[in-house]
Amino acid sequence: MGWRGNFVLLNCVVLALAILSSAKKISVSYDGRALKIDGERKIIISGSIHYPRSTPEMWPMLMKKAKEGGINAIETYVFWNAHEPQRGQYDFSGNNDLVKFIKTVQEQGLYAILRIGPYVCAEWNYGGFPVWLHNLPGIQFRTKNQVYMDEMEKFTTFIVNKMKENELFASQGGPIIVAQIENEYGNIKGSYGEAGNEYVKWCAELAQSYNLSVPWIMCQEGDAPQPMINTCNGFYCDQFKPNSKNSPKIWTENWTGWFKKWGSRDPLRTAEDVAFAVGRFFQYGGSMQNYYMYHGGTNFGRTSGGPYITTSYDYNAPLDEYGNMNQPKWGHLKQLHELLMSMEKVLTYGDVKHTDYGHLTTATTYTYKGKSSCFIGNAENGDRNITFGNRIYNIPGWSVSILPDCKFEVYNTAEVNTQTTIREKVSSQDGKIKKPFKWQWRNEKIEYMTQEGVVDGSVITANRLLDQKVATNDSSDYLWYLTGFHLKGSDPLFGKTVKLRVKTHGHILHAFVNKKHIGSQYAPNGQYDFTFEKKVRNLRHGLNQIVLLSATVGLPNYGAHFENAETGVHGPVELVADGETIRDLSTNEWTYKIGLDGEKYEFFDPNHQFRKPWLSDDLPVNQNFTWYKTTFQTPKGREGVVVDLLGMGKGHAWVNGKSIGRYWPSYLANENGCSSNCDFRGAYYDSKCVTNCGKPTQRWYHIPRSYLNKGQENTLILFEEFGGVPLDIDIQTTRVKKVCAKPYAGSTLELSCHDRTIKEINFVSFGNPRGTCDNFQKGTCDSSTAFSVIEKACLGKRKCSIEVTKSNLGQTGCKKHNRLAVQVAC
Repeated sequence: MGWRGNFVLLNCVVLALAILSSAKKISVSYDGRALKIDGERKIIISGSIHYPRSTPEMWPMLMKKAKEGGINAIETYVFWNAHEPQRGQYDFSGNNDLVKFIKTVQEQGLYAILRIGPYVCAEWNYGGFPVWLHNLPGIQFRTKNQVYMDEMEKFTTFIVNKMKENELFASQGGPIIVAQIENEYGNIKGSYGEAGNEYVKWCAELAQSYNLSVPWIMCQEGDAPQPMINTCNGFYCDQFKPNSKNSPKIWTENWTGWFKKWGSRDPLRTAEDVAFAVGRFFQYGGSMQNYYMYHGGTNFGRTSGGPYITTSYDYNAPLDEYGNMNQPKWGHLKQLHELLMSMEKVLTYGDVKHTDYGHLTTATTYTYKGKSSCFIGNAENGDRNITFGNRIYNIPGWSVSILPDCKFEVYNTAEVNTQTTIREKVSSQDGKIKKPFKWQWRNEKIEYMTQEGVVDGSVITANRLLDQKVATNDSSDYLWYLTGFHLKGSDPLFGKTVKLRVKTHGHILHAFVNKKHIGSQYAPNGQYDFTFEKKVRNLRHGLNQIVLLSATVGLPNYGAHFENAETGVHGPVELVADGETIRDLSTNEWTYKIGLDGEKYEFFDPNHQFRKPWLSDDLPVNQNFTWYKTTFQTPKGREGVVVDLLGMGKGHAWVNGKSIGRYWPSYLANENGCSSNCDFRGAYYDSKCVTNCGKPTQRWYHIPRSYLNKGQENTLILFEEFGGVPLDIDIQTTRVKKVCAKPYAGSTLELSCHDRTIKEINFVSFGNPRGTCDNFQKGTCDSSTAFSVIEKACLGKRKCSIEVTKSNLGQTGCKKHNRLAVQVAC
């Protein structure tokens, strides 16, 4: 490859980023080339950070790291059900403090992109809609339906006014430069016919009626009415074209990885492939792109959707779930961002010329005021030699080379010159003799009817099976269905093998007959329905009771008419013998009770005073419907804190009364499909390059440090639904274990152990080393002085900088293609 020295303009990147002042009002407009700030075309490189998926204490740190990574805007959805959980009752506290979040964006000198929706998808429970909305008479979501449109307009107006009141739009001196209405409607609009078309027009008119003086966007909406800007979402958007020549090319969601569902493997989208997609986008005229996600975060509480979306929303993003830099992705993209920003004028004002070399290889030249910048892109898997401007360039397969002066290549998306950071989770008692936690426990109450058919605390009785979300209003994952029936001595059920058969659209079902648990079952792969069928051995003369506990694991968040998906037990509920239905209980009188006793009496609150104390003796294990409580000390330092729940089944966890989400470590990922080798070349898809086969889908659960008490004990409380063993549960921290890299000659390598020091140099080779991290080997030509140079520069330090050149590391005997391989322990 060509010259790879440091590009001088990269040192001035901070000056290229717009630093917003709370006192300065700015105008935002656009044309067919770019967004315009105060009349000047700008490149916007944005990153998604969702405020409810992190904490106010984390926001400044996340944004600071995003800015250091070359991001100049933060994008977030607005989550309706988080803010209006009950109709007319609003919540903007804690993690839901949207105003504080946007103000934090401004304090960090960044722009904000506000995607109001208010439908968000986002793998968020019910797509962001509050369930009470579904229960309004005559409503139909996301179409020309007056009941829905009235509520949508009311909430959207509420959010817009809240932003206005706090002067957060750019025209008021705030950071918000773009707003979004609706979300990915074009994907499902055909299901709504002409009413869908009318709805899109209404959304556009509503947005414009606010007169915000900032552009409005509609993502994935090819016929967005002017002046709405239609935008692209996906893994690749280089070939996307807006529906108007007066609209800039905007990529609202560049998926940096993928989400996880219970039972799925860990996704990996390589740094090379993400950079390739970004390079192609800007090569072909893009001017604003947003990473979805830049920090994914955590689905605290019951916010994960799906169903079956995990509590972790790490998304393989440049900043991991705990806010750590995900290297090499963060660093490789940082270098790309700095280079693109240094080329801002020529990319947004320059004349454009494309040269097609065939075989999916093109060169693009931007020329402005005597300055030219070039891209050479190769979308085939094999390398190609390209003659361009009287020079020959070797362009690796599936890569984009960037030549800021159209002569010297400064960056290639396939060549990573940043470190790979390998982290580990260690016990907070690391270095000490681990002491097992002291556990207390209490049982969850199993609901039954009295002889008079009364259920304590029940609120609903009906001669039919009710939809779970209608009955609960999504106030709990759990709904009890209770009914009874009488048997006489001559009943045909006696003397036969009887089974209880239940058709359910819930995700989990627990069944009890006459106070005996006869079985539990969950839907495989998050399917929407399954049939439960178990033998009943304890029927008796007189009154018999059937008690069903239905549980959900997040409500659907995507698809046309998703709000109509049935949830819970819809039947039939039958007693069968010899393959025939002997008794159908579906139209019996059913009594319903919402939620768990422990939810009602707040067992998760460590300060709650109970009439009956927690028990300390005879700790039950592998017992379902059990609450556990223990205490632990706050780990020292600033590293991310997690609880390792290996050994538990499924349930919910709280720390100091704050929910850290659902857990399900007993749900193992698919055993097949993982590979130790990952080729970044070729189009990415969600099952490419996956890892973690056959292991718990999610073993570790994030505890934000702001949830912990300083200098005091903390309380961990678990509700175990399936049955587990809490004896090996451990509080751990995430830390850097080792760092490795394999940069090309001509680059500068930054090595960092972050908050730890480099304690050992494990491997160094400069020349033609082979292998990858943990498997490096020296090649046929090797510098004899490189090890001592690295040792002197790095050992005992938290970070060090190495010029990857022969003058610094020593002669190698290799005529070309010199690389440095280095691995250090932290």
